[in-house]
Amino acid sequence: MSLDLSVQQRLGGFTLDVAFQAGAGLTALFGRSGSGKTSLVNLVAGLAKPDAGRIAIDGRVLCDTKARCFVPPHRRRIGYVFQDARLFPHLTVRQNLLFGHWFAPRAERRADFGGVVDLLGLAPLLARRPTHLSGGEKQRVAIGRALLASPRLLLMDEPLAALDDQRKGEIIPFIERLRDEAGVPILYVSHSVSEVRRLASHLVMLAEGRVVADGPAQAIMDRLDLFPLAADHEPGREIDGRVLSHDAPHGLTAVALAGSTFHLPGIVGPVGGAMRLRVRARDVMIATREPVGLSALNIAKGRIIAMEFPDATGADLLLDCADDRLLARITRRSAEELGLRMGQEVFAIVKSVSFRRVEGDAVRPE
Repeated sequence: MSLDLSVQQRLGGFTLDVAFQAGAGLTALFGRSGSGKTSLVNLVAGLAKPDAGRIAIDGRVLCDTKARCFVPPHRRRIGYVFQDARLFPHLTVRQNLLFGHWFAPRAERRADFGGVVDLLGLAPLLARRPTHLSGGEKQRVAIGRALLASPRLLLMDEPLAALDDQRKGEIIPFIERLRDEAGVPILYVSHSVSEVRRLASHLVMLAEGRVVADGPAQAIMDRLDLFPLAADHEPGREIDGRVLSHDAPHGLTAVALAGSTFHLPGIVGPVGGAMRLRVRARDVMIATREPVGLSALNIAKGRIIAMEFPDATGADLLLDCADDRLLARITRRSAEELGLRMGQEVFAIVKSVSFRRVEGDAVRPE
């Protein structure tokens, strides 16, 4: 699959002027609120018309203002999953799923009902009505309904935004399976760093209606110069780790990550289980020598792979710690006095009390 898009649209005082190409897998449209993400996917879906431009999927033109071509939404064969599930309350889960199937032309029905139900873990829910589903379950049904319409492209507009952390933790693995197994390309809208880092293979970053970066997700997420445009929340990194042991007398859990052992407050997760930690940039201190005589329990050795000075007083450092990445935000004066430079080996120090457990698969800082 290839999506080829070049559009311009004026919305009051806001101008959308975007061009990019996307292939198979999950492509994330990423940026702050108001950057134009939802407006753009509405153009792809045919829910709005651009003032100028062209949109094509696999060479099939959906919109070309010069040629006066505009394919209506119901003929585009595009699935759309919104923030809220928008299920039919009077229908069962099975009937909601089949509703999408009925609208796919018989000759073009590729999605298998049983396969979709298995992929999204919907079998126990088929007889229920939406009022008896959790938020995460509703979103899984909405995704299934979209898939059973056999779409050429699946649009997902911040599908986790209305869910709490526990529900997000439940549904993200299903989106990963969808990305890897369903064979349907996905255009995924988000302003969440953690979602994009975990799900996206390709990333298009928007700011004020324009593309500021376009390419492999990991490479773009590691660009410190883009960080001020990246998210609405505080800078930091999420890292996957594994529970090593519990120290019940001291109320700590040991987790392997970043080439080291981190100690977290509380007895968290089963030994051997996976865990995700979020480390805020401002909670990471830097030392040029291995620290001794410290109360901090979390020390990871790393190498500076990126440096950025966002203003006159601050310095952002991206560290490679045994293939995990940590972000540190320190003062410019500290960076200069330590003589920090690209490629230098340093030690990252994080206090254990910087973390707390939240529902789902993540541990995030206070």
